[in-house]
Amino acid sequence: MLDFTEYNNVFPSAGIINPYDHKGASAIETFRKSFRESFLYYLLLDHDDIHPGRSQWADGFAEEAGLPKKYQFLMRGLWHMDRKEFKYAIENLTQPSLPTSFADEITIALVRLPLANKRSSSASQNDYTLALAYFHAAQPVFTSSEALELLFGALARTNVIEALDFSRRYPEWIRQQLFEKLVASILEQPEKLGARGKELVSASLTGEEESWFQEFLRRGEVRKTKGASVLLKMRGVVTGRLSSTAALEHLAGFP
Repeated sequence: MLDFTEYNNVFPSAGIINPYDHKGASAIETFRKSFRESFLYYLLLDHDDIHPGRSQWADGFAEEAGLPKKYQFLMRGLWHMDRKEFKYAIENLTQPSLPTSFADEITIALVRLPLANKRSSSASQNDYTLALAYFHAAQPVFTSSEALELLFGALARTNVIEALDFSRRYPEWIRQQLFEKLVASILEQPEKLGARGKELVSASLTGEEESWFQEFLRRGEVRKTKGASVLLKMRGVVTGRLSSTAALEHLAGFP
């Protein structure tokens, strides 16, 4: 540990071994330089866009400055994101060499995209193709609960089994919250309760998941919904605790 009250520890005189990590300092300076150059590269992309076919300042600057490709991909991706050109953004943001610094922000923007477009039909408002394409290609590690919840919500509305598998990556207390969110998402779409509910109740649940399933539907916030009793009976048939005839009577009217 450096004693910063000692002048020579911070600014050593000649002949004294410097305890400061020169390698670490060099890495920090390289990062700062790349950050500054990346910001300028982004601005030059705007300039080139105003003068299409006549200006390639951004690429020229990147070559002259030696800006690493990963930062070029990152800034191009963010530039397209800002312009709402999401397909082009994903092409750049899913490059293998890309740092995951902005994974949370990218995911949040892509998941919210269908919901933000008020002119879309109800079908397209549930189209999470771009968000899931980014997730599958980049496999980001989230640092915020908002990004995790939004991505999981998109998974839950799209593929029940994939959402269940995804939830199992996390510690128990997070898993339980995600599992309950998955069950709630099924109940939010009564027109698909039969098909989506069947996917969940037919899955091989762990002992913990079975307990969460029963507790959430019997005593949780969704207990009073019509679909809650339906899912319980469907699960009862799958596990052999309930006859199929009794369950089918409650499935009438659910596709």
